[in-house]
Amino acid sequence: MLIQALSRNDRRRFSIVTKEAVRVKELAFQYPDTEEKTLKDINFTLRYGEILGVVGPTGAGKSTLAMCLNGLIPEVIEGELEGEVYIKEENIQDFSVADVSEYVGFVFQEPENQLSQMTIEEEIAFGMGNLGVSRSEMEVRIKDALAQVGLTGYEKRSPLALSGGQQQRLAIASVLAMRPSIMIMDEPTSMLDPKGKNEVYDVLQNLKGYDMTGIIIDHEVERIATYCDKILVLNEGEVQAFGTPEEVFTQIELLHQFQLNAPQVTEFLYRYNQEYQQDVKLSTTVKEAVATFESEYTGKV
Repeated sequence: MLIQALSRNDRRRFSIVTKEAVRVKELAFQYPDTEEKTLKDINFTLRYGEILGVVGPTGAGKSTLAMCLNGLIPEVIEGELEGEVYIKEENIQDFSVADVSEYVGFVFQEPENQLSQMTIEEEIAFGMGNLGVSRSEMEVRIKDALAQVGLTGYEKRSPLALSGGQQQRLAIASVLAMRPSIMIMDEPTSMLDPKGKNEVYDVLQNLKGYDMTGIIIDHEVERIATYCDKILVLNEGEVQAFGTPEEVFTQIELLHQFQLNAPQVTEFLYRYNQEYQQDVKLSTTVKEAVATFESEYTGKV
C-alpha cells in the first residue's frame, strides 16, 4: 500500500529514510485526437524537503506534468500515458486518485475555485472530512495548518472576506491539513499582487520544516530562483534543463531560445559581461551578485 497505515510521526521518520520523494521515469503523454505528445521522455527525481520550480512557455506541458504527478492523468483525464511516476517509491498508477490525494496535495491558480465553505475552519475541515479524520484530530490539524500559513485567529472569518493572498494561503492550508507529503502548486501567484506572491512563497519555503516536498509551476523567475532548490525547464513537452537555480538560470542563451528570461540580476550580469568583455560570475540573486562584486573589486578602485 501507499504507506496509508503510518502515523504522522512514522511518516516523518519514513520520509527521512527514503531518499527519493518523487521519481519520474521516461514519462510521456498524448491527449486523445492530437497528433503530437504533450510530454516526451520526462525524467527527474526530487528528494524530501526539496522545492522544485517548473518554468516554460505557454503550451510547454507544465500543467499536464502536474496532473501526471497527482494521478489525474490517466485515471480522470484520458490519453495515452507512457513511463512511470513514483511517490514515496510507489508507482502511483497502482492507486486511485483518492489514494494518491492523501499524499499529493494540489493547489490551483485561482483559490476561489477551491473555496466553498462559510468559515475558514469549515473550509479546512472539508477535505479532512472526506478522508474520515476524527473531529478531535481535525481541530489539531486546523490549528497546525493555520499556523503554517500565518492565518491563526482567522478561524471564524468568511473566506470571502480575505484578500487574494490570504485566500491562496487558505487554499494551501486546506491541502496541508490533509498532511500530504508532496505539495503541487499550479501558477498559484498569477492572480496576486506582489505582497500576496511573497506570502505564498513564504509558505512554500516553510514546507521544508515539515519534511515536505514542493513543486511550483510559475513565471516568477525572481522568486523561483530565491526559494527553489531545483529548476526544471520545459519546452514543447521536453526537459531542456534540470538542476539548481544557478545551474539552470545561468544558461542565458538556452533560456532565450524558448523566450524565457533568467532573474533580472542574472540578465544584467550577462549583458555586463557581453558589453565590457568581462567574466563576472553570473549570480541568481542580488545578494550573491553584491558578494561577487565586492570580492572581485574590493581594493581595485
